[in-house]
Amino acid sequence: MLNLERLRTLHAVARHGSVSGAAEGLHVTTSAVSQQLSKLEREAGQRLLVKNGRGVRLTDAGRLLAEHAGRILSQVELAQSDLEAQRGHAVGELRLGAFPTAARGLFPAALMALRAQHPQLRARLVEMEQEEAVEGTVRGDIDLAVVLDWYNKPLPVPDELVRAPVLDDPVDIAVPAGHPLADRTDVSLADFADFAEDEWIAWPKGEFCHDWLLSTLRGQGIEPRISHMAEEHATQLALVAAGLGIAVAPRLGRGPLPDGVRAVPVRHTMCRHVFAIWRADADRRPSIRAVADALREAARGVAGD
Repeated sequence: MLNLERLRTLHAVARHGSVSGAAEGLHVTTSAVSQQLSKLEREAGQRLLVKNGRGVRLTDAGRLLAEHAGRILSQVELAQSDLEAQRGHAVGELRLGAFPTAARGLFPAALMALRAQHPQLRARLVEMEQEEAVEGTVRGDIDLAVVLDWYNKPLPVPDELVRAPVLDDPVDIAVPAGHPLADRTDVSLADFADFAEDEWIAWPKGEFCHDWLLSTLRGQGIEPRISHMAEEHATQLALVAAGLGIAVAPRLGRGPLPDGVRAVPVRHTMCRHVFAIWRADADRRPSIRAVADALREAARGVAGD
């Protein structure tokens, strides 16, 4: 009889492409992964992996069994969803992922509500960038993730994931207090075309939001001078406060502005669409629905601030 946890380990190796990647995804040691695979090979009576340079690769038998393991694990997920739905309670452990401003702006209130309303549910949050969150949700390392796209740049979401809206997050333009547009009640992006000397502070190259910023500004006839790049919005705002440039400033999780920074609303509202994703085979789980509801309730509190 093939052991389910060992099948899960083999499937993780196939997904991640390495023993170390599987160990990280399963939150175990590489030694534990190797032991599980050795036992599975004895159960299967065939070699499932062979050395390939410094790593390993699946044999034909390993790939075949990994494909079966994926279907088996999906069926187990469906069975768990059906049992949980029949019971009607949010129970067990749920692994959650979120990009930083959602982790800061939504999850404290959502997790407090879940703890009060569903004491048998253990929700565990990990802050991560959304590309990692999408991949982790597809792989099954994350049960539910909160990700974003922009009003003019959708985020591709794999077909096997369910997508549920949480909130629309307006963004402002953060400028130093001495900037000519700092005292405006609102601006349009096109207004910044008259200030070609402006330096922009962006997200790092290759990130979804960096690509969005460039394409959006160029669509307004602005060829931005990107002088600084920072992952965290707080760092971007600190650079604005030092007079080193201007930046897009989403409101979710932003907190108080530093001294010397003005956040000017955009006349034709720019916003980020914030939404939750989870695997379709977990759609009936009350725990998933409970988290989605808690996030939407937290979002209503943010919108009312």
